[in-house]
Amino acid sequence: MKFKLLLAFSFWMLLLAVSCNKDDITFDEPTQPLSFSRDTVFCDTVYHQVRSETYVVKVYNNENKDVLIPRINLEKGAASLYKINVDGKAGYDFKDVPLRKKDSLYIFVEIAPEATGPEAIAEDRVLFSSGAGQQHVTLFSVVQDAEFFIKTPTNPNVIDVNTTWSNNKAKIIYGDLTINPGIKLNIDPGTKVYFHSNSGMKVSDAATLNINGALNNEVILRGDRNDTYYDTIPNNWNSIRMEANSILNMTHARLFGGKRGLDMKKATATINNSFIHTFQDYGIYALSSTVNATNLVMNNCGLSCIWIYGGGYHSYTHATIANYSKTLGSYTREGIFATNEWKDDSGQTQQAALQLLRIRNSIVYSDKDNAVHVEPTLGQQFEFMLQNSLVKYSNTSESGYDFANALIVTQSDKNKDPEFINYFTAKQNLRVKSTSPARNKGVLISSANTDIVGTTRSATPTLGAYE
Repeated sequence: MKFKLLLAFSFWMLLLAVSCNKDDITFDEPTQPLSFSRDTVFCDTVYHQVRSETYVVKVYNNENKDVLIPRINLEKGAASLYKINVDGKAGYDFKDVPLRKKDSLYIFVEIAPEATGPEAIAEDRVLFSSGAGQQHVTLFSVVQDAEFFIKTPTNPNVIDVNTTWSNNKAKIIYGDLTINPGIKLNIDPGTKVYFHSNSGMKVSDAATLNINGALNNEVILRGDRNDTYYDTIPNNWNSIRMEANSILNMTHARLFGGKRGLDMKKATATINNSFIHTFQDYGIYALSSTVNATNLVMNNCGLSCIWIYGGGYHSYTHATIANYSKTLGSYTREGIFATNEWKDDSGQTQQAALQLLRIRNSIVYSDKDNAVHVEPTLGQQFEFMLQNSLVKYSNTSESGYDFANALIVTQSDKNKDPEFINYFTAKQNLRVKSTSPARNKGVLISSANTDIVGTTRSATPTLGAYE
């Protein structure tokens, strides 16, 4: 009995203590400015009626007292395109928000807008009003109208008639989008094509993909995560897979951020004034295919920028093929790898009788020993035309080919750094400095008398894509 009385007494004393402690808490209006984990929230590019990811802002009370923030609100109120959640409560206007001393609270931000045009800026501010003055955090996002291509069990997601994509809406692809055999897809200048994770495009037998960008109005093909972080990492989507006899014509395009860029099987590609970069495996992966490229810039591919196998015809004129990466630093990261062996669909090793690789007025370089590696199979023939180019290599036994007599630079210039302005992807600028050994080492080629940005080349042009 005494034990029960003692237990009951202890319980009521505990309740009294808690109640007293609670009553003792007083919240004052802030007398010092609050601080924030960020002063601007740059949201990912969002599409019509598609909710963005959630972003977090932490609000800190640096005072040695508990404060009550009189008001936290969206400046545009109920009309705002943004939604906020303050310390677990959703809304757009909050009064008397408590914040303990030396503590913080979370504000969650997202946007799910209605698009009113091809592209617009959505901006608002989260306002913090108190006796210490008014403070704010800016909310900023690009809003695009979009057209969706979604593969489902009942929708095979195919293009079965000749089609032109205009730039009035972004194109968002979920799952594989297939261009049916014999069909043409034309993509107009300025169009943005976004691939969701594990998505890609298949160009079927005898189908044609025409990517028709223009100077200062490129076609963009990338993953659908658009915040800056995803500009510099690979493997956000799969690839453009080109089947036998398919055709790609690509000009003024930027293709980046996936597992493989062009995954070609006995296909043909003509590429001009374009960028292919930041792929987990390869920028161009080509089996018995034909590639003609002029003014091409490549960088940041895990295994190789270009992987050639099973024969084919490859011509690269005024190309800048660099392979530097912090993200993919442990990978082989070659510029060009070529072999005439390949495995067929049954896994049997096959050999091609002829391999033609022509590199003219180009730079093929990386921080590895060999930027070009070839493996001709015994008894089979490789044909190389390596003219007026700066190529990094070590020796014949390791690189598979003796490049010494193919370079315009002297042996004293062997493997000399081309001196790119900035080769890291976040600030990628693969122009070369005025002191570069690639300056004035080319010969004028009539089909490439302007560079990737439209500058007229001199009679002795600079090697690579930039004059």
